[in-house]
Amino acid sequence: MRALQITSWGGALNPVEVDTPEPGRGDVLVRVEACGIGLTVLNCINGQLGNDPSYLPRTPGHELVGVVEAVGDGVSSERIGERVAAYFYLVCGECVQCLGSRDSMCLNFRGNVGVTIDGGYAEYAVLPALNAISVPGAVSSEFATAIPDAIATPVHVARRAGIEPGCRVAVLAAGGGVGVHMVQVARAYGADVVGLDIVASKLAFLEQELEVPAIDSSDFSTTRLPASWHGRADVVIDLYGRAPAQRWAIDNLDRNGSLVCLTTFRDEEFSVSSRELVQLQRSVIGSRYNSRYEQGLAAALVDCGQVRPIVSETVGPAEVVATHERIRAGKVIGRAALVW
Repeated sequence: MRALQITSWGGALNPVEVDTPEPGRGDVLVRVEACGIGLTVLNCINGQLGNDPSYLPRTPGHELVGVVEAVGDGVSSERIGERVAAYFYLVCGECVQCLGSRDSMCLNFRGNVGVTIDGGYAEYAVLPALNAISVPGAVSSEFATAIPDAIATPVHVARRAGIEPGCRVAVLAAGGGVGVHMVQVARAYGADVVGLDIVASKLAFLEQELEVPAIDSSDFSTTRLPASWHGRADVVIDLYGRAPAQRWAIDNLDRNGSLVCLTTFRDEEFSVSSRELVQLQRSVIGSRYNSRYEQGLAAALVDCGQVRPIVSETVGPAEVVATHERIRAGKVIGRAALVW
């Protein structure tokens, strides 16, 4: 089969011909139809989610969608023909965290698809059956690649932050691959939403395509929330991950407000005093990926039309490296997808 592989973390992505893998016990073999391309897969390639040399060579790509073609021992043959998307985290499904639908906190976490095991930058991929989640048949494969991460992660945020009708939600880096879906999910949960970004094309997309009020946040010292909100938000969702933005978020929360942090960079910190948290009962919340259950909720939101997957570019394997560069340069709206 055809595949794209790296032989060193942070190294070049090269086309190769390799044997089609066979599913082991508890696994399924998926014929990959499409695989999402976003910043997270670039972080995986760079070794930021694991850089053990023993994992190499590795085929990246965690947002894969395809059809189950074969199953290993212990997996029902009824799954053959099922259309599935990959769940990114390799979890046990049996610990107290997994059983409580907190899979991303699995006590027996084994790494990530596309890092610890091969992903969807190949024509076939083997996944643990637990990691193969059904997707609606009416959604095209390239659009379905946005469900496992770009849409399911916002669902987790909405549930974790308690977003509800009437909630004022500001999304930082709202024009990014997760951001364009976060604004939609927050709105689906009933919130009044604004999106902040610094790229003119992304600000225009938010307003014109998603009908979300957009705010240029190039200079946080002059960035203001809507007057109708009295300059305050109930929830600020940080997809930017830099200290000036996080400090701005704290300063612009209303009473009982929450800052939800998703994006992390080593050595990036911001200060907050317990006094300012207590006096206005503000919260700082960490949010890590999503659960398998929430991936199902994300699929349902797409299936019923409440959330539109934003996959603006589809490419073949020969175009993936160039697409990576466009993503790094901030030139891709939403997600891109590799289609085999």
